[in-house]
Amino acid sequence: MTLLLTVLGAVLCSLMVSSEIVPQADFNSQQVAGKWYLIGFATNAQWFVNRKASMKMGTTMVALTAEGDLDISYASLNSDGSCWRMNSLAKQTNVPGKFTYTSQRWGSENDMRWVDVKYDEYALTHTIKTKAGVNTVVNKLYGRQTDLSADMLERFRQFSLDTGILPENIAFLPKNAECPAA
Repeated sequence: MTLLLTVLGAVLCSLMVSSEIVPQADFNSQQVAGKWYLIGFATNAQWFVNRKASMKMGTTMVALTAEGDLDISYASLNSDGSCWRMNSLAKQTNVPGKFTYTSQRWGSENDMRWVDVKYDEYALTHTIKTKAGVNTVVNKLYGRQTDLSADMLERFRQFSLDTGILPENIAFLPKNAECPAA
């Protein structure tokens, strides 16, 4: 019973922290468009524990639609040479830098916020995923290049800890060859 209460308390604390995360004040959708490398990944999702060792850097292409939404395409090269791909259409909200989308692959509702962006260097996103009434947090660190400064990596690590992610669930992904264009 004590363990259950501890876990519930941790979940509630992480949800309270997550709901307070606001997008970057001067977010500009046009400047976030283009190619990004997924460098850091942190989550409180259970699936990550078993899969983080096999995860590698991938590329994310962000395109702005005429409606102001973000068309997001992710690709990561698997060890067998095949590519793992995922696409999402993130709909803008009335808050700049906050988008929502439904994952067709996973069946989750997603609330994504661009928290810290230096458009020519890095982007840090915070997503609250909801499926079957259960919320999980996913933080991602992107770079325009495959390397970011040690200071930026530490900022991502600290941000992830501050949003309820356990230290062992924060990963910096090893470099990987890119998938060919689809």
